[in-house]
Amino acid sequence: MLSAFANAFRTPDLRKKILFTLGILAIFRLGSIIPTPNVNAAQVNLCLRQATSGDQQGLYSLINLFSGGALLQLAIFALGIMPYITASIILQLLTVVIPRLEALKKEGQSGQTKITQYTRYLTLVLALLNSTAFVTVAVNDRLFTGCTGIVYDKGYFPVIVMILTMTAGTSVIMWLGELVTERGVGNGMSVLIFTQIAATFPSALWSLKVARPGQQGWVVFLLVIALGLLVMVGVIFVEQSQRRIPVQYAKRMVGRRMFGGTTTYIPIKVNQAGVIPVIFASSLLYLPALYAQFRPEDRFSSWISGNFVKGDHPIYMATFFLLIVFFAYFYVAITFNPEEVADNMKKYGGFIPGIRAGKPTENYLAFVLSRLTLPGALYLGLIALLPSVAFIFLNANQNFPFGGTSILIIVGVGLDTVKQIESQLQQRNYEGFLR
Repeated sequence: MLSAFANAFRTPDLRKKILFTLGILAIFRLGSIIPTPNVNAAQVNLCLRQATSGDQQGLYSLINLFSGGALLQLAIFALGIMPYITASIILQLLTVVIPRLEALKKEGQSGQTKITQYTRYLTLVLALLNSTAFVTVAVNDRLFTGCTGIVYDKGYFPVIVMILTMTAGTSVIMWLGELVTERGVGNGMSVLIFTQIAATFPSALWSLKVARPGQQGWVVFLLVIALGLLVMVGVIFVEQSQRRIPVQYAKRMVGRRMFGGTTTYIPIKVNQAGVIPVIFASSLLYLPALYAQFRPEDRFSSWISGNFVKGDHPIYMATFFLLIVFFAYFYVAITFNPEEVADNMKKYGGFIPGIRAGKPTENYLAFVLSRLTLPGALYLGLIALLPSVAFIFLNANQNFPFGGTSILIIVGVGLDTVKQIESQLQQRNYEGFLR
């Protein structure tokens, strides 16, 4: 593997791509620590150190995760890549229900370009809404419980400047991600998410050690690292697992040439939905917590604060787990259409051995998909609850590093990026990363 890294840097064009990607990531991280205008950075850092309960981080955990901690620091890249992720998911879901978007998807590259343009517009709208809501919370001194003075001026003009700065930061992030995709290594948006999540690992791990004095801190520190490596091995195993459904194509004459007669397969992953169900469930649980923050005197808000803000509460954990299972089935049902796959196979003369073409093939694919979705949904739910379990047994905060969305994204993006570098090395007859 080390020799493969050396070969990657010996190749001029591949070395240029890797160095370009690293340069973009450095700029990205720099924007994640530069505070927004009108922000008292010293007071924000003081409030972060005093927020020992973790309630604030639990409330904004998803956005703060994808921003690499920049959200609670009120940086210019505070919103991170989250508005783009949300916009992409919304467009993907709307493609199923809006005929115009479905037609664009089937047009190929030109249609995909149009959908990407719609995604950019929707990202800016969502970024404007998110920045407005978040700046309003910060200006009203509700970002940190019992901590005030994090903004210098609460006038209209300074607040508008903060909102526009965060919105512009999101547009810059989109541009940086597209640059990495075009001129760097890997999918740009995924690499940026990977960077922001990985940037929080060292501080999160060290906080587990610092929270306990003496030898106990080192024991917990090493135990968490060992458990984290085991979790990574399990996630890699499940993410690479798939059910391969064999497909044969009959021979057919087109003019004077013979086509077909080949054998291939349809790969159906155990975790077909990816990390999307966890994002959906986290976003949905974020709404009642946000309501409780704006209406703290309400009785229903008090119940939400006691049951849906702290991740170690049984009601929160059970609701989170059930929502993940539901959204896993929901998202797989939307993105994988057995009827469409069966029709395409029938159109090109393909069939599954032992299964008749048409409706029987559709029923068989739906049967296999439903059986694979169950273990995938349970796996996602268990992985997502790791931070809550850590909070109970290790008395860790809600930013427990090896768990939930973070570990799924890091493993997934890491595998995808390594495979892309591997393929480019193989094109140049070099030894790759994977054997």
